[in-house]
Amino acid sequence: MDAIPIPQPGTTFLSYASTRAPVTTSRQGDSLTVRQAGAAPLTLRLTEGRLSVTGAGSGDAALRGVCAAIEAAFGWHPGWERLTLDLGDGATELADVLRRRGVAVETADAPLTVLPELFMQQADLWHGRPDLPAFPQRHVMTDGKRHPQRPPKPQGIVYARWIPWLEQTIAFRAATVEDDLGHLHKWMNDPRVAAFWNEDGDLEKHRRYLSGLIADPHMVPLIATFDGVPFAYFEIYWARENRLAPFYDVQDYDRGWHVVVGEDAYRGRAFISAWLPSLTHYMLLDDCRTQRIVGEPAAAHHQQIRNLETSGFVRIKTFDFPHKRAALVMLLRERFFFDRLWLPAAPAAQPVLSR
Repeated sequence: MDAIPIPQPGTTFLSYASTRAPVTTSRQGDSLTVRQAGAAPLTLRLTEGRLSVTGAGSGDAALRGVCAAIEAAFGWHPGWERLTLDLGDGATELADVLRRRGVAVETADAPLTVLPELFMQQADLWHGRPDLPAFPQRHVMTDGKRHPQRPPKPQGIVYARWIPWLEQTIAFRAATVEDDLGHLHKWMNDPRVAAFWNEDGDLEKHRRYLSGLIADPHMVPLIATFDGVPFAYFEIYWARENRLAPFYDVQDYDRGWHVVVGEDAYRGRAFISAWLPSLTHYMLLDDCRTQRIVGEPAAAHHQQIRNLETSGFVRIKTFDFPHKRAALVMLLRERFFFDRLWLPAAPAAQPVLSR
């Protein structure tokens, strides 16, 4: 089975793609140059498992620059299990910030060691609003269900990440009726999609459908794009308030999803290896209390379940919804980060159309 190609050194890597000021890292040989608006370039040297700063910036620009270089290093070398940092002399304050944030930890081998499973939980590199703290916990009742009060709905871009094997940026943004009704209407009337969703119909039906989800506190409808081109529609939900909750031992911050890949040009394993882990990554970054991602594909959809298992989901059981016989699948936060499931899985995967 051919592996999904990873760009060779010498290309440019994009970080902080969800912000208005992305950071670029370019590589020539073992020399890296990190550029960001309003700051002098940061230069580093990347050798086997070691990242050394050779021309340091200061303050927030230095922090962003080092984090961008770390992301690029792991992106170019996905097999590396750790990265040793050498910040040079006089960088005590930056080193302290990196340790406090969990970007780097002290190990027996080095005072600053970056572990991928910790680094990929640094929400500010990918999340659209990393400045927002976890929403305070207060339990409320909705339709007889006790659950944490949910934060206000997000707006705009909620997540973006550079995908090295595609050399494109994937992004998720909050869907709006004004901008996205046409996409939803087109995709729901695609016979391939309608066979799974049973939501084909006229424009007014889809206007009511999308408006209802936008108004529902436990649902977040999203549009997914590659380099700004819409290709898929996602529904993210809090499982405690969802129809799935009575069928398993639900926890307060479990999250689930539904997805439509609407554009044929974006089907196939190279794309699913980008959007499915990125969607999981977003849900885990959005609230650090989320420990489990769940799904309920049709039990007879064997290819879809194999795809999910390839991506780290485990089939828990089969159960009967009123509208379908479903399989409960689940992915643990610990497994996603420790097993580095944001990287492409080895077996081929086919597009998922799920409800």
